[in-house]
Amino acid sequence: MRPLAIFLAAISLVAAARADAETRRWTVLAGGEKVGFAEADVQGRKISIRYDVKNNGRGPTIAEQIELGKNGLPTSWLLKGTTTFGGIVDERFSTDGSTARWTDSMGPGEAPVAGPALYVAQNGSPWALGLYARALLKDADASMPALPGGTLALQPLGDAKVGGVAYRAFALSGIDLTPELILLDSKGELFASFDSGGATVREGHEAALPELSALATRLTAERYATLQQKLAIRLGKPLRIRNVRIFDPATGKLGDPVSLVVAGDRISGIQPLDTPASPGEASIDGKGGTILPGLHDMHAHVTRESALLYIAAGVTSVRDMGNDNGVLPGLIADIDSGRLAGPRIVPNGFLEGRSDYSARNGIIAASEAEAVDAVRWYAARDYWQVKIYNSMNPDWVPAIAREAHRLGMTVTGHIPAFTDADHMIAAGYDEITHINQLMLGWVLKPGEDTRTPLRLTAMRRMGALSLSAPQVTHTLDTMVAKKIAHDPTAVTLELLMLSRNGTPSPAVAAYVDHLPIGMQRRRRQAIAPIANATDAAEYDAAFARVKELLKLMHDRGIRLLPGTDDGTGISVHRELQIYGEAGIPNAEVLRLGTLAPEQYMGRDQLLGHIARGAYADFLLLPGNPLTDLKQLHAISMVVKGGTIWFPADIHKAVGIRPFAEPPLIEGR
Repeated sequence: MRPLAIFLAAISLVAAARADAETRRWTVLAGGEKVGFAEADVQGRKISIRYDVKNNGRGPTIAEQIELGKNGLPTSWLLKGTTTFGGIVDERFSTDGSTARWTDSMGPGEAPVAGPALYVAQNGSPWALGLYARALLKDADASMPALPGGTLALQPLGDAKVGGVAYRAFALSGIDLTPELILLDSKGELFASFDSGGATVREGHEAALPELSALATRLTAERYATLQQKLAIRLGKPLRIRNVRIFDPATGKLGDPVSLVVAGDRISGIQPLDTPASPGEASIDGKGGTILPGLHDMHAHVTRESALLYIAAGVTSVRDMGNDNGVLPGLIADIDSGRLAGPRIVPNGFLEGRSDYSARNGIIAASEAEAVDAVRWYAARDYWQVKIYNSMNPDWVPAIAREAHRLGMTVTGHIPAFTDADHMIAAGYDEITHINQLMLGWVLKPGEDTRTPLRLTAMRRMGALSLSAPQVTHTLDTMVAKKIAHDPTAVTLELLMLSRNGTPSPAVAAYVDHLPIGMQRRRRQAIAPIANATDAAEYDAAFARVKELLKLMHDRGIRLLPGTDDGTGISVHRELQIYGEAGIPNAEVLRLGTLAPEQYMGRDQLLGHIARGAYADFLLLPGNPLTDLKQLHAISMVVKGGTIWFPADIHKAVGIRPFAEPPLIEGR
């Protein structure tokens, strides 16, 4: 080729590259405020991505390098950075067209490639959602095998206008327990993605967040309303469940075989096994299984997605510990009306102080007067408690507590930064949430800031602390004397402290193979920053101390309120198992998870036990949880207010491999 021709060809290549070069940016929003960004530098088929989020003092920082093949699928993908709590990310993927190879927190893996397949990044940014969607849109079935496993599928949800511009809405499933909700523009590029706490939206369109939130709420509500219509069973006639044994949480005993009869939303009878059925009843053979009162999660943040998962886990009541105040009332109304599946919800009012680390939830107060006004706002709307968060000024807590108590509410919450549990109890707390929030005051140094991930990482110091130390004894003595309750969320601490790269976290080890592939991978990934065996040993010893403290508090008569701070529902089972492993007898653990929360909230006349006239909130287990708390996973049927769900059907709809077969309803 002549020099001129070479020169002209070079110019053409540069021009083509520039035409395909673009930097695209998205803003990450939570609670209406910017908490991070995603930026993609697109150079033809090579993409460089920066992703950084800091919300509530924590968040991932990831850099990605992606190269796409001619078919638009990744041929290489490199991810480096840190996870939400500072764990190291060093992930890579490559394929030569016949074999795909990857390395992530689970270690190296490979698989033959027989056709198009999408690698699902363990630590990918929201940009990846657009990549997956564009690839799936090219497939006739809008589905494709996923690597390392499972299947990705794209469901169109129709057109949607934002700011007068038309976009296409989709639900992307196969990654997690709930589908990813995304909007694509006319070119198939990602415009926005949504999660329960906010949205990621193309830069320059942040003002559209209210419109986007309303759209996400509508689309999500429609999806879960459709699932409710498909999955909920309302018989319209009495139901007799024969040959079951009923657990009484008040006595800790499992009764002899009987028949349990339900009419409408109430239990109409517990009858001898040989009692004849009346005409027109439906019936179920319980096959000697266990009837357990509905479980309770005392630390929830409910969404439409998690509401369904709670039902599948036999959780018929929750205490919501802080939510979007514009969303939660509508969610409660939808559940109470039967439009959506979900537990009974007792709402708490989330109250945070203004700082650079503020959680974008509930009400954020910039002064003591604003905080007291927030208490009045919550009281007027029948919120049960006020929950205080990390950035609250400790000096304002006495005024908050006085107003809450004056208006008939109690006060719970985190221990704000730069104080400790002793001072917050003196200021008016009636309850303390999270066992790490309780314990940190015993080991923190003056000036250490728990608005940051330190509220997790400092827990590694607990292994060296004796529970007979004077500061521990003083706090527990005060809790006993003042009847201060405690919501430990031990399962979340276990997940954060004991997760290790390559092995299932103890929090999910009993059922990890039932989960969708994306969640399986996350649950085999370290969360705390663990660089060596010493780090791991310190966290192990610290969590052993958590279990010892649970048993000590229970033995001293401190009221424990089992909660999870997790939206999977099934994590309630593990929370209770941890109490059992701590040495609390199984019968007492089951009381703590059923009747005790209702007693605490004054609802135990109608909830938390199985009796004639009580609400029909219960679950049917083929096995006996008194002998093994892991039996809680295998629920064959859940009833709330007389409506029936089969967990197996719910689990199939969300990508979980079922744990138990549903019973046969005769005479439907």
